[in-house]
Amino acid sequence: MKKILLVIMLFFLILKTQGQALDSVANQKKLTYKSFIIPAALMGSGVLLLNSQQNKDIQKESESFFGSSFSTGADNFTVFVPLVQMYTGKLLGFQPKNTFMHQTIDVVTANTISYIVVTAVKNSVKAHRPDGSDRLSFPSGHTAIAFTHATLLYQEYKDSNFWYASSGFVFATATGILRVANNKHYTSDVLTGAGIGIASGILVSYYNPFQKLLLGKKNKTSAFVYPQFGNQLGIGVLIKPSF
Repeated sequence: MKKILLVIMLFFLILKTQGQALDSVANQKKLTYKSFIIPAALMGSGVLLLNSQQNKDIQKESESFFGSSFSTGADNFTVFVPLVQMYTGKLLGFQPKNTFMHQTIDVVTANTISYIVVTAVKNSVKAHRPDGSDRLSFPSGHTAIAFTHATLLYQEYKDSNFWYASSGFVFATATGILRVANNKHYTSDVLTGAGIGIASGILVSYYNPFQKLLLGKKNKTSAFVYPQFGNQLGIGVLIKPSF
């Protein structure tokens, strides 16, 4: 029972934190330092847990609960669910804040920021993964991307349908939990990745210089965003302008 409660508490700790972040961001008309309090708290918590005994204890409890042989590739797909939701929300009758093209610009910009930050920290800290496969554990790239997408989804539809807008955080949280369950990341990695993802999403939603790109009526541009799988998870985008 203790092990079950531990995993449930981990889930709701992250989910509750995102709920607080939603309320904070929703009440801000302009981008201020207050918008980054929750992401900073998540990243700070991750840094404090890094290399701590508590971090290792949580990992052991997770392994005991899920089983030492637990393995799933679901976290490679849950990371993109909020992204799919963002593009299909309009088809479900919800009104997004931006056009398809500007949504794509936000996705590419926010993911680029997340990727650069995560990669820089990974190569600086060089923390071992729980399974010992490499030294790129801290922070979690999957979790950062998932929360980047969830934050962008929320910003797009918060004025149209709050529940649909915030549902992406459920999948982002599930991604983080699965990374721990797969023994690929510690809790510290997941918390820090979540903070980076939320911060990137908020920053781009409030300030993105590429959003000023104006497409004339005669200039039609096609864009296709797709997931990339390989040594590192990522986002690919193809943009085909027509002149």
